[in-house]
Amino acid sequence: MKKENIRKILVIRFRQLGDSVLSSAMCSSLKLSFPQSEIHIVLNERIAPIFLHHPHIDRVIAFSETVNKNIFLYLKEIWRVVHDEKYDVIIDMRSTVRTLFFSLFSLATPRRIGHKKSYTFLLNRTALVRKKKIDIVEMNQHFVNFLSDIAPITPVRDFRLFVTDEERLQFRKYMVDCGVNFDHPVILIGVTTKILKKRWNLDYMKEIIGRIVAQYKNVQIIFNYAPGAEEETCRRVYNELGCPEQIFIDIRANSIRELMALCSNCSFYFGNEGGTRHLVQALGLPSYAIFSPGAAKYMWLPQNSTPAFGVDVSDILNDEELVNLSEEEQYNSIKPDFVWRQLCTHLECL
Repeated sequence: MKKENIRKILVIRFRQLGDSVLSSAMCSSLKLSFPQSEIHIVLNERIAPIFLHHPHIDRVIAFSETVNKNIFLYLKEIWRVVHDEKYDVIIDMRSTVRTLFFSLFSLATPRRIGHKKSYTFLLNRTALVRKKKIDIVEMNQHFVNFLSDIAPITPVRDFRLFVTDEERLQFRKYMVDCGVNFDHPVILIGVTTKILKKRWNLDYMKEIIGRIVAQYKNVQIIFNYAPGAEEETCRRVYNELGCPEQIFIDIRANSIRELMALCSNCSFYFGNEGGTRHLVQALGLPSYAIFSPGAAKYMWLPQNSTPAFGVDVSDILNDEELVNLSEEEQYNSIKPDFVWRQLCTHLECL
């Protein structure tokens, strides 16, 4: 197969916000290695807008929740996509039974790449990359390396997203109207999480926020939350802290593009590890995050051109100490004093 014959590459991602953000590095690697090719990516509809204006992604194919929940609609949409486009390469980043239908309906595609599993026989290039102790960006790069016999590969680690000046300035005006003074730093704080077992001890989080308010009088704080349970938790923490004037509790992003615009107008991110933290790093915002026991820092804190730091249980406990502790006990071993000492080194630079 010749380089010029690779005209269209399909990347199957789906999944959550953080996974999708990190996949942008692999898409950049594909585009720089095969500049004549169109790079298409499949995402869940609510995540899809993050790749607007991305120079290395030519088309975002969004699957709605309605389609994903109905197997007949799902299969019909896959059939339509692969037969309308006729891809030369498929990279199945999920490699699940459901995503394998892209390869089943496109057996004429010369390179069908993904994870090596007992049932991924429809893929003709597979790797056991999940068993290696590497970060997600490096893991994803293994899929691109399966094309190295066709053309030299340009590896990319710098996962990036893009906000227009108009989006950034429009949200900045909204923040100013809400009382934010951009002569002083603005910190976005991830107080809570959608999945509760990933949330750092809420009393510890509240203690850290209280210390920021008390020690850094010029710092302004915005809580990042989704409507519903996350918002209720954030408002409770805000009230328990005494409703400090430094916290702008009512500033909110009503869409993922608005969230990106919010991030682009902040100075720093602190809080729980998750999709928003990956988003801020891709937008050039420095961060310090707390990683739950199920999200190892070596894997989920890949380094790019933006400073990103964090703590997980391996920074506190050794393997022998971890063995006899529940995940909750492991997580609670990350104490406020430890986090505060590290966090202050970053806050002092704002």
